[in-house]
Amino acid sequence: MGNSKFKGFPGRGSFRHGVHPPDNKSYSAGAAVEVIPSPDEVILPLIQHIGAPCQPAVKAKQAVAVGDVVASAKAFVSAPVHTSISGKATKPGVITLTTGRHVPAITVKADGEQPSLQAMWESIKNQDWAFSSLGSYDPDAIANTVLEAGIVGLGGAAFPTHVKLRRDEKKVVHTMMVNGCECEPYLTPDYRIMMEIPEAIVAGAMLAARAVGAKEIIIGIEDNKPDAVEKMEGAIAKAKQGAPGADIRVAMVKTRYPQGSEKQLIKAVLDLDVPLGGLPSDVGVAMSNVGSMVAVASAVIRKEPLTHRVISVTGGGIKNPKNLFVPLGIRVKEVIDYCGGLTADAARMISGGPMMGFAFSDMEAPVTKGTSGITILTHDEIAGGIETNCVRCGRCVDACPMNLVPTRLAMASRYGNVPLAEQYNINACFECGCCTYACPANIKIVQLVRTGKAMVAASKQS
Repeated sequence: MGNSKFKGFPGRGSFRHGVHPPDNKSYSAGAAVEVIPSPDEVILPLIQHIGAPCQPAVKAKQAVAVGDVVASAKAFVSAPVHTSISGKATKPGVITLTTGRHVPAITVKADGEQPSLQAMWESIKNQDWAFSSLGSYDPDAIANTVLEAGIVGLGGAAFPTHVKLRRDEKKVVHTMMVNGCECEPYLTPDYRIMMEIPEAIVAGAMLAARAVGAKEIIIGIEDNKPDAVEKMEGAIAKAKQGAPGADIRVAMVKTRYPQGSEKQLIKAVLDLDVPLGGLPSDVGVAMSNVGSMVAVASAVIRKEPLTHRVISVTGGGIKNPKNLFVPLGIRVKEVIDYCGGLTADAARMISGGPMMGFAFSDMEAPVTKGTSGITILTHDEIAGGIETNCVRCGRCVDACPMNLVPTRLAMASRYGNVPLAEQYNINACFECGCCTYACPANIKIVQLVRTGKAMVAASKQS
């Protein structure tokens, strides 16, 4: 079975292809989570998830308290939005997200004394998660609570979590897999969560497994985080004392980007192949991020909706890299100012990490549910060559974890050939960035693929 630390995992702890970019996590990995001061106002976009936008649930000048719904979800694939501060709501306006998307948003202006964010974070850290009682929760009630709490995937994809937790008689789920790989360079919020509140992750995973009917829980962590593995195994041991029959374990997988992608992690741990265009449930697996599991535990046990999250502010372009517990809707500028501001050689801001994130320039943009971090890169960190012609070297093909031919997708997009883009399965690409990283010609393949996907979507609507 190879290296002993992967023994027992049919997938041998890895997957084919991928790349090994420098992880650069040393900027913030050692920084314990800090609590940012409560802002004077928050901007709450009505769509912070994959799926249908929410509808306003408050009127202008209406008083709201922390946790109140300000936008309701009408569609199945959607998630309501709750205010993260107490105050008065404004009528919806239009703001620009860090992704460049223009969306409606409600601003809440603080009014009066705010709950202590420090006390909130400390109470999560000190919570008794009552492992012995988790088996008594009704599966449907868990999924309903997750919906009402507005929980989405906090690893960056922001897919509504309640959709994954609904049982489907046609697709029996045998394994609840929790993603703690955090393979994206620079970012460390998941790592800090595993280090500081591992029991909350285990509690959320047990509740999620009960919701979907999974008999086994596996927490996947890359082998460059041995201390996180130790923390999670300690939390699992405590959970098993309270619930002796619980089948929970850590799968330490090999460090390789994008190990945290759901298809690649399932292959690495269970040696199961999610079909092209399919979902993890097609092979009996439900998957969610460690941060989402904390949110599930908080919603079900603490009766708290998703109003705050942990993010990283990292990179060579920020004076004091940190991991922060922040209210959703706080402006990026306030977060950066709290970290000491930008360095003199700061050159690029990225929402997320450098492989899959989005470069942006508007510091008035808000932190949303899908914001896992803000990465600030220096001129040296973004230095790259001039784009040249493709030399047909095949490095992008060797790197692609989805077995696609990235250059053909890129050229089909560049020349507006929608049928060819569809023929080469452009929508199977999840934009991990391996191809761009590996390309010696410095072709911006991922950006071209994103453009191609937009063209494909537009062609279907016309």
